[in-house]
Parts: sequence; structure tokens; C-alpha cells
Amino acid sequence: MSGALSLELVDPEAALQQAQDGDRTSTRSELFKKAVLGGGTFVAGGVLIGGLPKVALAAPSARQDVEILNFALTLEFLEAEFYTQAVANGALSGELLSFATVVRDHEVAHVEFLQNALGSAAVAKPTFDFGSTVTDAAAFTATAVVLEDTGVAAYNGQGPRLRRRLVGAAGSIVSVEARHAAWIRRIAFGPDFAERPDSFPAPVAFDPAASMRRILRAVEATGFIKG
Repeated sequence: MSGALSLELVDPEAALQQAQDGDRTSTRSELFKKAVLGGGTFVAGGVLIGGLPKVALAAPSARQDVEILNFALTLEFLEAEFYTQAVANGALSGELLSFATVVRDHEVAHVEFLQNALGSAAVAKPTFDFGSTVTDAAAFTATAVVLEDTGVAAYNGQGPRLRRRLVGAAGSIVSVEARHAAWIRRIAFGPDFAERPDSFPAPVAFDPAASMRRILRAVEATGFIKG
């Protein structure tokens, strides 16, 4: 999918300049922290800490693009590593293994795309500990359902805050994440979903959007990100 999209989507230097306005004494490293992590999102003390911009509905800007894309990159790092470890550990089989393998490749492509788009402004990959969720098929399945639903809600929440030229790229990712969510729901619930409307592959007509703060709190609660 990355080959179908332009990688020249975000201007880290423009974001850096915006962060520098009004503060000529900061070092380049400090300015990158302001530009990349402007919303207060960072990994510290073994957990992911995050916050929303002071003005939640601020006009789209280069600086905000960098913040949102790095938020997305962190989530894609998590998903890519989750599926990579699950496939490598050998606990999955059949369609579940096929799902994990295909989705792993998609998430790795998303990571590469976002890294290329961000360039030097991209955040570093965190370290992860997924525990039994990548060694036990049942735990993996339950976790994958939650991660995919979370990914869709995250992109729905932040996509409208991007500048216009980035909205299409975000849309091309969230549509794939939604396909992942439907696929794993069908695997997880099988024929039983007919008796449980909340477990349908597409349970609602409109997917919800979630704020950055809500997503970060949910990710923090998993304990998956260690530093």
C-alpha cells in the first residue's frame, strides 16, 4: 500500500519552525520534542503518557500533523510488533495464523509509510512486552479484536484534524484497519455471531471516533509499552 501513496506528505522542518516561533533559545533536540510531541505524548517510566493539544479543535497545521502522525506511528509500532511476535512464537494455526501473517505485513507497511512521511521527526520504536497474548491463541484473538477496534477509533478521531493532503492517506489506512477488525471478529465469534449482534464483523452503521487522550489511556492500561 505504501507504494500507492506519496511519501512527501508532512514537512518536519515546517513543524520545527512553528515550534521554534517565540522560543529562539531552545536546542534543536528540544525543538523536535516540542514539534513531535507537542500534545504531551511520550514514553516514560514504562508507560505511555499522553495529552491532547490545548485547543482540541485547533486548525490543522504542520506541527499538528507531526503530532498526529507520531501518535499513529506509535500505535502501528505496537500492532506490528504484536503480530510479528505472535507469528514467530508458533502458537497460532489455520485461519488465525493466516490472519496474523497478513495483518503483520500490513502493519509493518504502515510503520514504514509513516516513518518515511515523518522523516527525522519520527518517534523511536518503543519496547514491548505482550506476555501471554502472543503465546496463547485465545488471548491473542481477544487482544487482536480490541487492538483493531482501537486502531479504527484512533484514526477516526485524528483524521479530521489533519491537513487536507494527509486525510486521504489516513483514510487509506483506517479502511484497512476496519477490514482487519471485521476479519478477526469473524474468526473470534464464528457462527455464534448471529446470536450476538455486538459481535458482528460490522456491528454498527457508524464507527465511533476516540480522542487521543482516550486511546493513550487505553494503551497505557494494557502495560504493553515498557519504554
